[in-house]
Amino acid sequence: MGDIEAPDSTRSRHAIFALLPSKEFITSRKGTLLIGEVVLSFVDFVCFVASAAAAFVTAPLIEFLAALFILFAYSTKINQRFKGFHWPLMDFLRCVSASIIFFIISIISSYKYPDGASKAAAVFGFIATIFFALDFYLIFNDLADFLKAGGGAESTDDPPTPPDDSDSDSD
Repeated sequence: MGDIEAPDSTRSRHAIFALLPSKEFITSRKGTLLIGEVVLSFVDFVCFVASAAAAFVTAPLIEFLAALFILFAYSTKINQRFKGFHWPLMDFLRCVSASIIFFIISIISSYKYPDGASKAAAVFGFIATIFFALDFYLIFNDLADFLKAGGGAESTDDPPTPPDDSDSDSD
């Protein structure tokens, strides 16, 4: 019975640490914002679960999962392996939609539902709105700088060609 080897605990420990984001990413501006978005979305989800405004529980859950996925993708550098997706644009659209959704459901839950959990969800929703809005503002500035630097598909050195009017019926 001595044939069975004990599982290597250091190997499983290294596998768990491989899933965690690196320290340099966590301390970066993007990493800090993403961790804040994940935490605030989860807290808002828990508040909505405990409140009378349980109809709004889906939006924070979806935003929590989307922010967690983006955090995982950026921290493990999956975004560099899949070049077919335009990751900053996907992140920008996620942040814009999340900030609008959190703002709307926070207003509704603060006015329509009188319980304390709904008020707490509204407060955390407004804070999440600020985090998501700051993130999409910074992403927009990065995208604008990228396009100004010539990262776009079209070159700005060539003048635009006029459209071909060969379809017109002029004689």
